[in-house]
Amino acid sequence: EVQLQASGGGVVQPGGSLRLSCATSGFAFDEYAIGWWRQAPGKVREVISCIVGGDGRTYYADSVKGRFTISKNNAKNTVYLQMDSLKLEDTGLYFCAAGTTAKAMDIMWMLEYQYEDWGQGTQVTVSS
Repeated sequence: EVQLQASGGGVVQPGGSLRLSCATSGFAFDEYAIGWWRQAPGKVREVISCIVGGDGRTYYADSVKGRFTISKNNAKNTVYLQMDSLKLEDTGLYFCAAGTTAKAMDIMWMLEYQYEDWGQGTQVTVSS
């Protein structure tokens, strides 16, 4: 059974940092791409970042590029999202999701249907 467990959310002031973790099990970690998505109140879910199993390619949405860093620990089957210089607009429910690595990951990482399995969300609130 595929399982993804996101954690690490919290309340932080603008300019602060948080690190999210996504612990996974039940699938071949190296053969999957893991993405982070977020949903702000009243808005559609949007992709934030993705890391590809095997070669470790990373992708970022323009809104977080230069501020967020995605990484993985293969030994722990865990993906991290280091979030620095947080802004008010980063507030939302953050999800991690997994999908079999596709050939066209340069495009596929942004598409919701690339991800077959989703974890529960962890809330990030940026507030002064």
